[in-house]
Amino acid sequence: MSVQAASARGIDAPAGDFVEQTYRKVFWRLVPFLMLCYVVAYLDRVNVGFAKLQMSQELGFSETVYGLGAGLFFIGYFLFEVPSNVILHRVGARVWIARIMITWGIISAGFMFVNSATSFYIMRFLLGLAEAGFYPGVILYTTTWFPAHRRARVIAVFMSAIPVSGIFGNPLSGWIMDAFHGAYGLSGWQWMFLIEAVPAVLVGLAVFFYLDNRPSEAKWLNPAEQQVIERDIAADGAGKEASPHSIATVFRNGRIWFMSLIYFAFVTGQYGLTFWMPTIVKASGIQGNLNIGLVSAIPFLFAVFVMIFFGRSADRMRERRWHLIIPALCGAVGFAVAASTGSTVVAIAALAVAAGGVLTCAPLFWSLPTAFLSGAGAAAGIALINSVGNLAGFASPYVIGALRDSTGSTSAGMYALAGMLVIGAVCVFVTPKHVVNR
Repeated sequence: MSVQAASARGIDAPAGDFVEQTYRKVFWRLVPFLMLCYVVAYLDRVNVGFAKLQMSQELGFSETVYGLGAGLFFIGYFLFEVPSNVILHRVGARVWIARIMITWGIISAGFMFVNSATSFYIMRFLLGLAEAGFYPGVILYTTTWFPAHRRARVIAVFMSAIPVSGIFGNPLSGWIMDAFHGAYGLSGWQWMFLIEAVPAVLVGLAVFFYLDNRPSEAKWLNPAEQQVIERDIAADGAGKEASPHSIATVFRNGRIWFMSLIYFAFVTGQYGLTFWMPTIVKASGIQGNLNIGLVSAIPFLFAVFVMIFFGRSADRMRERRWHLIIPALCGAVGFAVAASTGSTVVAIAALAVAAGGVLTCAPLFWSLPTAFLSGAGAAAGIALINSVGNLAGFASPYVIGALRDSTGSTSAGMYALAGMLVIGAVCVFVTPKHVVNR
């Protein structure tokens, strides 16, 4: 709570240094651990992009079959997203996030038994069901610990797990596929699914013992620190307009659907990049799974710094719209240049710009809906936006795969991704700034 807000409510405001120390303590206790969870989640979600380099050839998958299977994850994700987040709101993040991670780890390991397009489709769908609720659950969880004006940086750091998973996961996936190929009669892609599923189960078990549902339950905070956070969260909610409180009302809220459209545009670029990065890099002339993994890490490394820079800047300036529009347009330019150049170096540099832009959009986007959603309606609202937006995770890889089958290149798909980012930027521009700048 700000000093002014506290005074207006007749409450003695805590000293600024104490408030900052409290939030710094909360940040370092929660955010790195949540980031670790998301690194594991994202790696298990998109490592199918690396598996494709061997699996598609061995099992005879076309680009369209791969794209459809990769995207089916998001159909299961969509169907169970809102129910999962409502359950999390009722039972608490500690139990539900642990359940989510352990379940998806077991299913991810089961991918080693995929032997046909049908089994591939089924497993991707089940993985989406298992993971549904994790990401919006964490977004909802941050609203319990951080007021709106501190949240953009928190979410940006949390979501830097996406490029971090690419930085470490891509070379790791490439190495596993090369080093373990043929061991005990299993292909490299089978070993990759098995080995990379183990951390999800282990971290899921750790979640149950490590996370606290709310500040009042946190024994690592003293009463004064708990009071600071609870007062700030209460003041933050008091400053918002009335939020929808029933799921039916959420589905009738036009502003939530508009937010879903914006997120759909940004997620299209995000998953177009992450699912097809190994294929795009290979098409640029890089050979060998490990080399492809190392080169694929470069755009993600660049994206980490861009995400954190824009997250800090958005919180410091308390401005949201232009901090979304600029990265979105930069991402569009990056995709367009990567699609049009014949130079490997220029293509990788352009992909770095695209990655920095598109991956920055996702965390900063959530400062928009969480600026006007509060209370029980936030659980359903955030989940609905995320589930509808993530349908782009189904459409994006499928469309790119179909375009690649029909044209023989990824250029048309990347132009399509650029166009979607421009649409997202325009939608953010027409969003009234008084609604989202908090």
